Amino acid sequence: MIKVQQKDFNYSLEVAALSEGNHDVGGVCAFSGLVRDLVGDKHIDYMTLEHYPGMTEKCLAEIEAEAHHRWPLEKTLIIHRYGRLEPGDQIVLVAVSSVHREAAFDACRFLIDFLKTNAPFWKLECTGGDSKWVTAKDTDTQACDRWLNGDKKE
Repeated sequence: MIKVQQKDFNYSLEVAALSEGNHDVGGVCAFSGLVRDLVGDKHIDYMTLEHYPGMTEKCLAEIEAEAHHRWPLEKTLIIHRYGRLEPGDQIVLVAVSSVHREAAFDACRFLIDFLKTNAPFWKLECTGGDSKWVTAKDTDTQACDRWLNGDKKE
C-alpha cells in the first residue's frame, strides 16, 4: 500500500495493520524517517517536501512491486509526507510483513534505500533565512547500488 500525504500518520496503528488477522506473519519490520534539527553544523528551521502527483505514486508502486518480486512478503506499506515539516516530524514510514524475519528485514531496507534514491521527492531545507535543495548523498547511491549488484549487506 502506498500513501503520499500531507497529514501525519500514526506509526503504531499503521504497523499493526500489517499483521492484523494474519497469523501466517512471522515478522514485521518498519523504518520511520524523521526531520532532523541539525544537518552538519546548521540548525534546520523546517523542511519543505514537494512531489509530482501521479509520477510519485507510480515510482513508489514500481519499487514496492520489485520488493514483492524479490521476497515472500505478506504486506508492504510506504507512507511519504509532503509539505512543510518541522524538526521531529515524521517524513516517511516503510514497513513490511512476511512469514520470515529475514525477508522482512531485507525488504524494509531495500524499500527505504530505493525510495531515498529513486522516488521523485524534492526537499528544501530552510536554515536561518537561508534555503538549500537537498541532493542525494553518495552513501544513499551506494546503498542502492549494493542491491543492484546482489550484495545486500553494508
